[in-house]
Amino acid sequence: MTQEGKPKTPKHSQGGTGRSCGLCLFIFLLLAGASAVAVCLIYRPRKPSFAVVGAAIYQLNATSQPIISTSMQFTIVTRNPNRRVSIFYDKLQAYVSYRNQQITPAMDLPPLYQEAKSTVALTPLLGSGTVPASAEVVNGLMMDEASGVVALRVVLVGKLSWKAGAIKTVKYGVYVKCDVWVGLKKGAVGPVPLLGAPPCKVDI
Repeated sequence: MTQEGKPKTPKHSQGGTGRSCGLCLFIFLLLAGASAVAVCLIYRPRKPSFAVVGAAIYQLNATSQPIISTSMQFTIVTRNPNRRVSIFYDKLQAYVSYRNQQITPAMDLPPLYQEAKSTVALTPLLGSGTVPASAEVVNGLMMDEASGVVALRVVLVGKLSWKAGAIKTVKYGVYVKCDVWVGLKKGAVGPVPLLGAPPCKVDI
């Protein structure tokens, strides 16, 4: 039995829908890119600054090669220098390295919103476990601990975006390196003096 009276669906309808979705996506990306360019051209957002202002070592056991036990806490201050632009941080992680080798597991930090011309302090507790370490790291830590000065690097990685009014840029990768020298005597637990802590290097 034929169905001559039933209208037929045009064969090109699905292709037309796909093209419409693609066009909408292209327009959305174009507008997002234009918004990011507008923020950069009008407000010229500057990079945030970071500095380590405090440190505490609760555990640093480098006597069980090839693993070490670490637990340390750093107070990191970040400053947003922009007058009319706020900053959003997302997917932030922090860890500590020694001689370019990671000695604490990466710790996830909560998302952070920083208003214009504001300062925020972060105090992540890093370590609290054992990690594998090379002979160079173990021997170096033992020698530095014996001398009373240990050079460490605190690292922050994640995503950053700027916002001015209703305009928000796309997310950019942010990589922060903070080199610090701490005074550490064998067996000491708790806050330790910062013997050197220059401003952190920020790459975006």
